[in-house]
Amino acid sequence: MEAISTLTSAHQPVRSISLPTRVHPSSQRVEALLNHLKPHHLPQSVSSSTCLEAETIQSDLIVLAELYNCMEELFHSPQTQQALLHYQNGKLVEEALCGSVTLLDACGTARDILLALKEHVQTLQSAVRRRRGDSSIGNSICEYDSFRKKAKREIGKQLGSMKRMENKVSCCSLMGQTQDQHLIFLARVLREASAITISIFRSLLLFLSMPGLRTKGASMISKLKPTRLFASEEEQKNTNVVDLSSLLGRGKHSDAKLEVQRALRVLETLNVSIDGLEGGLDCIFRRIVQNRVSFRNMLAH
Repeated sequence: MEAISTLTSAHQPVRSISLPTRVHPSSQRVEALLNHLKPHHLPQSVSSSTCLEAETIQSDLIVLAELYNCMEELFHSPQTQQALLHYQNGKLVEEALCGSVTLLDACGTARDILLALKEHVQTLQSAVRRRRGDSSIGNSICEYDSFRKKAKREIGKQLGSMKRMENKVSCCSLMGQTQDQHLIFLARVLREASAITISIFRSLLLFLSMPGLRTKGASMISKLKPTRLFASEEEQKNTNVVDLSSLLGRGKHSDAKLEVQRALRVLETLNVSIDGLEGGLDCIFRRIVQNRVSFRNMLAH
């Protein structure tokens, strides 16, 4: 939560949203959270292929959840609801509802992949602890490789869906269409929140994807490759990679114990990263669902 408390001074100043004279108490908080995330996640600020570290993504998910929480408070304001519903019969609300389906699908896919990855990591941990000569290590790696291929296909589908949504979001603007400053503010909040959410989810999915068979990238899944297990970024500086061949009975006996220790350290690091990302995804999933309920209630009334 430290990232949230220090966000107003963590980055260089960016252009702020022009708020109407009379604002809801949550508006300034929403603006501060958007300004914290925008330097890293708006399309003009980040490449679509950017791959962030687990800690950065987890921190961004926490701030994103706080943003959605503040937006929820803003949406409960009668002034906000009136402004949104009166513009083209609730067009902005309907668009937000439609986009939230794509975001929930991407979030759900990421959660499913993380859950499956955690099971594979725990299975491999058990196999490694039984040490060399145990064929379960080889079987676990083969099962993981099959999972990795399926995960890549699912990730590709979600990236495509979010790209199409991103193209629609980037075209939405009320500038020149209305003089209602509060409505312009709300439209910009919805647009930027959607764009930032897409960017964070994309970073997470890219982080989970395999960049290439021989690539020594930072991808979590790339750490579990046939016969090799990548160390963490810090460990790579000293040990480069951990070779699983000794654990499969093909290495020297003197190396086996060291390889076991290295493998277990990396697997435990993966487990910690997965737990953190799972917690962040669960939180933002609930916030997006909560926003959907609020939007549906607006249209129902």
